Amino acid sequence: METLDLGNQHCIAYEQHGIGPDIVWVSGGGDSHSSWLHDQVPAFPEYRSTVFDNRGVGATICEAPLPWTIADMAKDTAELIRAVCEPPVVVIGLSMGALITQQVAIDFPELVRCAIPMGTAPKADGWILDYMTAEIEFRKAGGELTGMMAVSHYLAALYPSAVLGDPELYPQLRGSMLEWLETGDNEHSLIGQWDACCTFDQTEGLPRCSVPMHVFGFAEDVQAPASGCKRVADLAQNGTYHHFEGLGHCSLYGHAPDRVNAEIKAVLAGL
Repeated sequence: METLDLGNQHCIAYEQHGIGPDIVWVSGGGDSHSSWLHDQVPAFPEYRSTVFDNRGVGATICEAPLPWTIADMAKDTAELIRAVCEPPVVVIGLSMGALITQQVAIDFPELVRCAIPMGTAPKADGWILDYMTAEIEFRKAGGELTGMMAVSHYLAALYPSAVLGDPELYPQLRGSMLEWLETGDNEHSLIGQWDACCTFDQTEGLPRCSVPMHVFGFAEDVQAPASGCKRVADLAQNGTYHHFEGLGHCSLYGHAPDRVNAEIKAVLAGL
């Protein structure tokens, strides 16, 4: 991996793959850059893909005191785009990465050709706020989720029930989840990253953002219900909503990446 030094003991770890117009992939909470390397980056060989670790996870170093904000993470992403890409770029993010994607488009529109946030919302409220707050409070009380307890907790929130009942697919996802949990990235990053997800509010920023915003919502998304994605598309000045029946929050990893990748390609072909 390469590193971009932002000063004050803050550097972003990143990788670039391919040659062509730039796509910047922004990871969700607890995920490192590697989440995109299996199903997404190889599917877009005609682009230069940039993947990186957000502050609080992986090889990126950030000594800035908590709390962090989504705007802080968007600024990190903008600095990376300016330094290693040729803007304007396509920015694609999932979950927390979608919130960052939206904020980059709001705060740095000159850097963004098109934004594709997936599994998202315009602010934290209702179920999604309660879910994240509960996770944070559990960690602050000294709890942690590991092993099969964590596997059962997270897979239920990330994939449709049909996937969990699939005798071939479920063991693969269980293995991938255990491998991710063993890195410790989720427990290490959760308070700092998820707190930022609890405090963001883009309801005023999205209507003034003219960047084309293609919002992907997944019908079986328990963690970030599709209604929140529709709200983002409706609020955005230039928003388009794309609905995926039968998919969950992380179905683009290991379950149905071809369906999601095909829709991304259709969006890019129309730019």
